[in-house]
Amino acid sequence: MPSKPPRAKPRSRPRKSAATSFAGWDEPAAQSAAPDWSDLRAPSGWLLALESRAPLEYLALLAALPWMRQLPQGDGHPVMIFPGLGANDTSTAPLRALLDSLGYHTQPWGQGFNFGPRTGVLERCEHDLRRLRQRFGRKPSLVGWSLGGLYARELAKACPDEVRSVVTLGTPFAGHPRATHAWRFFELVSGQNAHDPALLEQLRQPPPVPTTSIYSRSDGIVAWHCSVNEPGPLSENIEVHASHIGLGFNPMALYALADRLAQAEGHWQPFKPHGARKWFYKTPGRAAD
Repeated sequence: MPSKPPRAKPRSRPRKSAATSFAGWDEPAAQSAAPDWSDLRAPSGWLLALESRAPLEYLALLAALPWMRQLPQGDGHPVMIFPGLGANDTSTAPLRALLDSLGYHTQPWGQGFNFGPRTGVLERCEHDLRRLRQRFGRKPSLVGWSLGGLYARELAKACPDEVRSVVTLGTPFAGHPRATHAWRFFELVSGQNAHDPALLEQLRQPPPVPTTSIYSRSDGIVAWHCSVNEPGPLSENIEVHASHIGLGFNPMALYALADRLAQAEGHWQPFKPHGARKWFYKTPGRAAD
């Protein structure tokens, strides 16, 4: 009886890196039909002027520290934190200090000023993510402020088995870059193109891990529509009252962030404010709504 021919081994798909996700930013815009972004505009001059309230938000954090330290203790899992465009780890120091005090092991991004996904930046982020997972033996959560949130989301898409959850603060993953006041600065410092329709559609897609977008309708840098996830079983939106510059140390935003990180791994549930908290938080676009 003739023997059966050996079964061909299935071809393994090449692993997609986070750097591949952003490859379109240094190429000319794709010649595909672009969505209609005509209804989106950058925040008004009045909202931009209101960004000057950020120092007051920092003072509010200092006043609220005794209360913030009463938040649920973390379970010790690592948290990588990415700064916004043109910022460095100094900007995330208050956020990291709070999370450290709650028992998390925070990891700054450690690449100086964030001038966009230039050569080697995302490769270093992915290397740091895998090293952090190996060091603690637990999946890290990723927290990104503004542009840093795009890094967090794309890393989670490239390495879903290495990431526990993603939380972004005022991150413009939906909509067109011109609906922000930062796109010209981004192109100037990164040397990359921010108008590829195919790339913009890719950035809109949520990661396959629990993902929370914390945003503010009074954001003076990013049009709030650009920070809203579409409804899904693992994605949610939390609206707070904050400036864009102050999101990383606004007490209301940090409370929501700490609440999200405190959930047990594998038992993620959408944010549900109760009692008086309903006056401070909105959760639009929940799949259950």
